[in-house]
Amino acid sequence: MVRISDTLKMAIAGISVHKNRSILTILGIVIGITSVMAVMSMGQSAEQLVVGEIQRFGPANIFVLPGREPKGPSDAAGTVLNDSLKEKDFADLQKKSNVPGAKKIIPYVFGYASASFGSDVYDAMIIGSSEYIQQNFDLSVNEGRFFDISDVEQKERVIVIGSKIKEELFGEKNAIGEKIKLKDGKFRIIGVLAPEGQGSFIDFNKAVIAPYTAVQENVLGLHYFNRIIIEADSIQSVPGVIRDVKTLLRNNHNIDNPDKDDFFIQTQEDIANRVKTITGILTVLLTSVAAISLIVGGVGIMNIMLVSVTERTKEIGLRKALGATNKNILTQFLFEALFLTIIGGIIGVIGGTLLTGVLSYAAAKFGNIDLPFVFSLKGMAWGIGVSFIIGIAFGIFPARKAGRKSPIESLHYE
Repeated sequence: MVRISDTLKMAIAGISVHKNRSILTILGIVIGITSVMAVMSMGQSAEQLVVGEIQRFGPANIFVLPGREPKGPSDAAGTVLNDSLKEKDFADLQKKSNVPGAKKIIPYVFGYASASFGSDVYDAMIIGSSEYIQQNFDLSVNEGRFFDISDVEQKERVIVIGSKIKEELFGEKNAIGEKIKLKDGKFRIIGVLAPEGQGSFIDFNKAVIAPYTAVQENVLGLHYFNRIIIEADSIQSVPGVIRDVKTLLRNNHNIDNPDKDDFFIQTQEDIANRVKTITGILTVLLTSVAAISLIVGGVGIMNIMLVSVTERTKEIGLRKALGATNKNILTQFLFEALFLTIIGGIIGVIGGTLLTGVLSYAAAKFGNIDLPFVFSLKGMAWGIGVSFIIGIAFGIFPARKAGRKSPIESLHYE
């Protein structure tokens, strides 16, 4: 009776005879597993980045958005362009009697405009809000100061600019006190934000932030709000605040049927869950595409094993003449296929991990995106497991063909 250990030794010896061919065979599996591992790791990395950006707002924040809640990708663009959140809505939300559980009401308007200083022009994202935006996004000022409540109330034309804009328009010069032109008006710079990695929503390095009272109509030409964020006084108050906000806005907009709401409300948990769903779907789709190379690698292994069976016909006949059974021959060739795929899977996991690290570094270095490095345990288990399955699935046919060869015909094979 042939022991498993002896069969394994013979399988390794059989692979070692044709090292170059074995390496090329393994390469197909390595590329496939590396791709799958990198896609799954980068998917988890992107999810962590986006969810982390959402968590900057805090768990007690409630997001009020204009338009009907989008049910799919085709609805999203229409939601952004909707103008249902008016000045009256914002003013009524600020009244404590209307929303007792609200601690802060923060309006947001945003768009793009050219920021010019002298002959230099920079296309910047313009964000109009209240003084609470600094705390809301945890923004740090590197030079000067942030605007305050008096600037908002008096509609002061003051701005805080991102580090990239400061670099492009002023270089090493001091920007505080200088005025830049936004659309038809000039705004005085009172602060420069500290450089930060690009978040999932806004790259503040390339943004201009000003009191919404100064930019809403004068720069962006808006008579409504793109967002209103409400900070509840506690997490426990969130359901009550949502209920009060819905009641107030429906009364203001003369809506008696909730199905006809021209606004919708999201919590941090809602957004995080949606992001996880989207990134999960994208990861599955990209992983499926990458997995096609694994099928190609498996076919390559089957072809190589079939060639190996043909080349080693005499060896098979000799072993059978010495007492080896069909099962012994089948097991040896199956072990050879498994050995090739599992080795390829292990190298692929290592390669995928290294590739993930390189992509994370490149994103931070060249794209200013702080993608966290993630080692996907799920990707590793999936890679090794799929390698094992491919080894069996594509190795069983050549192995069975080898096991069924007649010893007499094999010894006379030329």
